[in-house]
Amino acid sequence: MTKIAKVAIVGGTHGNEFSGIYAIRQYQANPALIQRASFETSTLFANPEAHKANKRYIHSDLNRQFKTVDLANPHLTNYEQSRAKVINEILGPKGQAKTDLVIDLHNTTSNMGACLIMTQAGAFYNLMAAYVKMKMPEAIISRDEDHLAAEDHALMCTLGRYGVIVEVGPQSQSVLRQDVLEQMHEMTAHILDFVELYNTQSLPELPKRTEAYLYLHSIKLPVNEKGERLGMVHKNVQDKDYQPIHPGDPIFTLFDGTEVPYDGDTVVYPTFINEAAYYDNNLAMSLNDKIWIELE
Repeated sequence: MTKIAKVAIVGGTHGNEFSGIYAIRQYQANPALIQRASFETSTLFANPEAHKANKRYIHSDLNRQFKTVDLANPHLTNYEQSRAKVINEILGPKGQAKTDLVIDLHNTTSNMGACLIMTQAGAFYNLMAAYVKMKMPEAIISRDEDHLAAEDHALMCTLGRYGVIVEVGPQSQSVLRQDVLEQMHEMTAHILDFVELYNTQSLPELPKRTEAYLYLHSIKLPVNEKGERLGMVHKNVQDKDYQPIHPGDPIFTLFDGTEVPYDGDTVVYPTFINEAAYYDNNLAMSLNDKIWIELE
């Protein structure tokens, strides 16, 4: 077992997701909140210019700029592409990172509660999932495209040797909610506690099986040949993140009143339902399978 020596907590990857920004400001004002004996914790404000502009990003989504090939491409020079290269120098370099664990703090406008999103697989993540779920039963564990190699992932959290996303909602863009910020603090504290116990080989007995959700694919809002929206997320699906959708259940309502059913042949579990940030791509929701994470 290789100990975790350096942890980085990142906020403001998206400039209009305020909880992570204010969380790291609180951590900077009171470092004892994130200090643990066996490792060093730092904080990073990822996209300050987007926050000043009260936007998700200036030129392109910062959280899509961290593929190894893109970080090495000298022709990618807009603000977020350049900022990604700077962050790679601070936390990485990717593939040989000086940071052992990156915790990236995010908000969603969707009704997803407090989610621990893991983009890689392995025993370390399985133990973390079991610990966080045990300490915070309402937490959701999500496995997002964990079949991809880290070098092919575009997300910031993949800069570290390990990386996770703390995603909490619902929270509108460019606002703060006390309950959401408190959930973010709680989950982050549990992750830090887990690392301390992992390093000192002091983990308590953990559940052998932990419920989780595995990302399958995303679906788009119905549009016409001009790309104009023809409908919206069905009211029975809205705000029902992680609630089952069965084959034949209505998922969209067209503006003429027609209901569009889910045409898959298995039960799926939606997330990021009607996420405001995804409207520029007409994304309606992500669909997931329910799985169990097993400890060896």
